[in-house]
Amino acid sequence: MHLEVLAYRGQAPGGWHIDGQKRWIGNSTFADVLVVLARNADTQQLNGFIVRKGAPGLKATKIENKIGLRMVQNGDIVFNKVFVPEEDRLPGITSFKDISKVLAISRIMVAWQPIGISMGVFDMCHRYLKERKQFGVPLASFQLNQEKLVRMLGNIQSMLLVGWRLCKLYESGKMTPGHASLGKAWNSRMAREVVSLGRELLGGNGILADFLVAKAFCDLEPIYSYEGTYDINSLVTGREITGIASFKPAAALAKARL
Repeated sequence: MHLEVLAYRGQAPGGWHIDGQKRWIGNSTFADVLVVLARNADTQQLNGFIVRKGAPGLKATKIENKIGLRMVQNGDIVFNKVFVPEEDRLPGITSFKDISKVLAISRIMVAWQPIGISMGVFDMCHRYLKERKQFGVPLASFQLNQEKLVRMLGNIQSMLLVGWRLCKLYESGKMTPGHASLGKAWNSRMAREVVSLGRELLGGNGILADFLVAKAFCDLEPIYSYEGTYDINSLVTGREITGIASFKPAAALAKARL
């Protein structure tokens, strides 16, 4: 999450100073190299910089007590006049337009993560319902349980097709930011329903950490939010298909409502 990070030419020649803070940066507490996006004080555009571990003025603190994706050590980063030599500025990043290309590729990856989680939850629930018995018969023999399994499987199949289509568009050079955002938004939304149904199917065991479903239930929540929340990705795609940006009302529209 970008809070406020500014890059400016310091008094020291041949480089830049970076000031500000960032939050929720993955694995930043132990990374040897950080790729930092900061606003250029002169151009007001986002630039990219490489910051080395242990640089004077750099401090990264682990965010504790996460409920999901605990394998990733997210951190709070503070930059206090961190010096970055000119050769560590990334020349290919001079504006948000350049960064959006990177975000589009990462959203392909994030579109596939919910698929793997959902398939694991489905397999777990299918096995559980076949093995566990109530009233002398497997839980899989009850109508409502079968309906939930079918809904989970249907969601997974639609997610797979979206992921496959997204990769094909990328390989052919036809993928747009709207395509990438739709894939991430749709698959994370469908997966949210899958893990919720899985938790229902396991009953009380669905909230125990001993079972895969409880972990998947927690892991899916950060995936639903990072790399652009569901709402933001929906607006990116909505802008592309309508030609109207609705991130904030235009001044003219706002005045017309008065």
